[in-house]
Amino acid sequence: MKINVITVSRQFGSGGRTVARMIAQKLGWAYYDKEIIEQLALKSGFDPDYIREHSEYSASNRFAYSFVSPYVGSMSVNDYLWCEQRKLILELAEKGPCVIVGRCADHILKDHHDCLNLFIHAPLALRAKRVVELYGESETKPQKRVREKDKKRAANYLYYTDREWGKAENYHLCLDSGAMGIERIVNTVVNMVQNPAPKEDFFYHL
Repeated sequence: MKINVITVSRQFGSGGRTVARMIAQKLGWAYYDKEIIEQLALKSGFDPDYIREHSEYSASNRFAYSFVSPYVGSMSVNDYLWCEQRKLILELAEKGPCVIVGRCADHILKDHHDCLNLFIHAPLALRAKRVVELYGESETKPQKRVREKDKKRAANYLYYTDREWGKAENYHLCLDSGAMGIERIVNTVVNMVQNPAPKEDFFYHL
């Protein structure tokens, strides 16, 4: 069965975003990450910086503000953004082959049988080192910074999907970028897409 959509969930600092971008480039597919934020900003009128911070980390403060609309009723701003984000991801998946980063896309597209869901992880020490290399030093120690980001992603994922973030059974492939390296992960996934498995293979029955 042909794969047309790949979702990439990732631990902070694991290189998952790089994996996703490289897969999209090698396959010539559309790539959606910051593009989702930009489109949400246009549709909702909210500042892109606000959406960037809250679209993956909204569960902890979802009741901070309320939003009243004749179309969606009364709900928190973050729940409203989640609904709009969900609609957008479903639309993007229908537009053509693409790679989507984070934002619970694996759960949102759970009924799409042409979708391959990845989870990229790596040892904490390696992720902390990568975060410093990419984003520089901060007042928060690197390992604590990584743990806090992951905790927020896990809470957000649990709230909106009722599933455990990072649990192997929720994805088709869980890949260790520390053990495999980014390039090997990319080549493995690209090979799967270019040489699709028979319909009866395991991941179509998850």
